[in-house]
Amino acid sequence: MAEIPKTLRCFREEHSGEKLKDDDVLTVTSVEQKTVELNVEEAYEAFRIDRSMLQPALQREKHFQYLKKGLRHLSESYSCLDASRPWLCYWILHSLELLGEPIDDCMASDICQFLSRCQSPNGGFAGGPGQEPHLAPTYAAVNALCIIGTEDAYNVINREKLLEFLYSVKQPNGSFTMHVSGEVDVRSAYCAASVASLTNIITPTLFEGTPEWVLRCQNWEGGIGGVPGMEAHGGYTFCGMAAMVIFKKEWMLDLKALLGEVEAQQPRWRWVTSRQMRFEGGFQGRCNKLVDGCYSFWQAGLLPLLHRALHAHGNDSLSMTRWMFHQEALQEYILLCCQNSTGGLLDKPGKSRDFYHTCYCLSGLSVAQHFGGGELLHEIIVGDTNNRLEPIHPVYNISPEKVAQAVMHFHKLPVPQMKNNSN
Repeated sequence: MAEIPKTLRCFREEHSGEKLKDDDVLTVTSVEQKTVELNVEEAYEAFRIDRSMLQPALQREKHFQYLKKGLRHLSESYSCLDASRPWLCYWILHSLELLGEPIDDCMASDICQFLSRCQSPNGGFAGGPGQEPHLAPTYAAVNALCIIGTEDAYNVINREKLLEFLYSVKQPNGSFTMHVSGEVDVRSAYCAASVASLTNIITPTLFEGTPEWVLRCQNWEGGIGGVPGMEAHGGYTFCGMAAMVIFKKEWMLDLKALLGEVEAQQPRWRWVTSRQMRFEGGFQGRCNKLVDGCYSFWQAGLLPLLHRALHAHGNDSLSMTRWMFHQEALQEYILLCCQNSTGGLLDKPGKSRDFYHTCYCLSGLSVAQHFGGGELLHEIIVGDTNNRLEPIHPVYNISPEKVAQAVMHFHKLPVPQMKNNSN
């Protein structure tokens, strides 16, 4: 019988007793959690008895074919994402980037032309041609164009109009609405900070008050909610932390509360790392929620940001070879529980594949494989080298090279000047 890899065996044995204990009180949540644990256990057991697999394997070719097809043709089931078409471009392009699969010049040109049609005359990008500009597809479009990384791709972005759009959704308290007269949450601050920093359009007043507003979103749990007073959530916490890194104001946050250091003599890291499920190995988005493959990035992607921030402020208790979560366990969850047999990745066993989960499962897998960067890069790869993905820039979730290339390109251009702007 094929031997189960040491990392998988050790983690499962260490946490075999970590399943939910409901004290014989059944709730909807406890029933769902037990069902997920059973499905995950079956996935691990199927691998254990499969004589053809010595180690967990990334189905690279199947994922590539799934993604490649998605760039040209989507089924009718994707009609509900008509207002998210730049996101589909970004999710697919970034997934291909992680797999080390380039797109051809013809495809790159077609994507650039499509995204140019999504750009609003008022600045920013919409979810599709003719729709209203929105910060979420603006973030996705700018990231997609930076992944392509050609002169034609960069030239799609109307920086002057983009800056006007950002000011049009800026609020007096420092927050941003997602679109004109739209909702406010931490996502909008991050999307605005991301596109402005990549394209070099940050003016002295654009983010005036924004770090202070993000700070108000950090709550008693230590994590960050969508708006002040809301429950801490992995996606919002990543967005808030990444925005503060862009502002170079991450020190304003209570970083130890975010991690949950509760004992001075023996540090224990709780909020973020306790979102890693002790039996499943993947991450949940909030306390008492189910594991979900997308949080492999939204939660695990926080750790590089937090690690570097704490290390910069002299925290000597940090390991210099690992992130502060169980990197092997996360890789095992993604490889054994989140891969569709015909390509694409998913939330958890029993769920359907989609491009969103494919992107963020692969992004989380990359985070779990790579510690540090540059000459200090340290890799922990579960399985053979075929499982290795390209590293990401944890702030923008595209490759470090494409971030550097875009920043160099746009920093050669002057910051646009706002006309008749009261700010």
